[in-house]
Amino acid sequence: MWSKSKKRGTQLNCFSPPVMLATFIIEIVLATYTIWRYRLNVAARLSVAMLVTLAIFQISEYFVCGGMGMSSSGWSRLGYVSITMLPPLGLHLLHVIAGKGNRRLVQIGYGLAAAFIIFFIGYSEAFTGYQCTGNYVIFQLAKKSGGLYGLYYYILMAIAISLGIYWARGFKAQGKKFIGKYRAIVALIVGYLVFIIPTAVANTVKPETRSGIPSIMCGFAVIFAILLAVYIMPIIGDRRSMKKLDEKAK
Repeated sequence: MWSKSKKRGTQLNCFSPPVMLATFIIEIVLATYTIWRYRLNVAARLSVAMLVTLAIFQISEYFVCGGMGMSSSGWSRLGYVSITMLPPLGLHLLHVIAGKGNRRLVQIGYGLAAAFIIFFIGYSEAFTGYQCTGNYVIFQLAKKSGGLYGLYYYILMAIAISLGIYWARGFKAQGKKFIGKYRAIVALIVGYLVFIIPTAVANTVKPETRSGIPSIMCGFAVIFAILLAVYIMPIIGDRRSMKKLDEKAK
């Protein structure tokens, strides 16, 4: 899992185990901070859920070559179950920010996620192998399922980006009254692009990295996690009273 060099010793690669562990810690800290700082309304619960699912995938990557008494297959399943929830959670959060009541697409997204989760948990041969490299982890899905999973992921993300752009333009046109919604949606779109653009560039420059897409995407997801907790939540979150928090601390 670590790359070696005679001159430099152990190298810290972009998605090496220490980075995976550090990313996990950052995402858990951000989730904890969000719970502490904001009232747990729908937007906050969705944000925490996204941060936790990202963290679970990172720790699953960290232990996928064996650890904590769980097999590699078990860690692979746990990792995929967690990231499977990200597209519908993000689409749901987008609807909440925009205040859209018709959430049929969100329901479809959760339904598709549930189907994939059942497949990953219930099908013993859902994963045909794995590989720990110095830069990322490769999960080998059963034949044909990888393509379907990719379609599920990218289509839901494309829908969220398209809706986000459309709704953001509408809020911007309505003036300062809706500037907060506009800024939050734009930030969410940027967060999605953080997943897509670096992965697309990596796959174009080095096509062999396509087998490590989930690992690469979630490696860059720490940027999205920070954006969500530090920029989006202050806009959409309902902050707890600092006075009450101080009183509880005493």
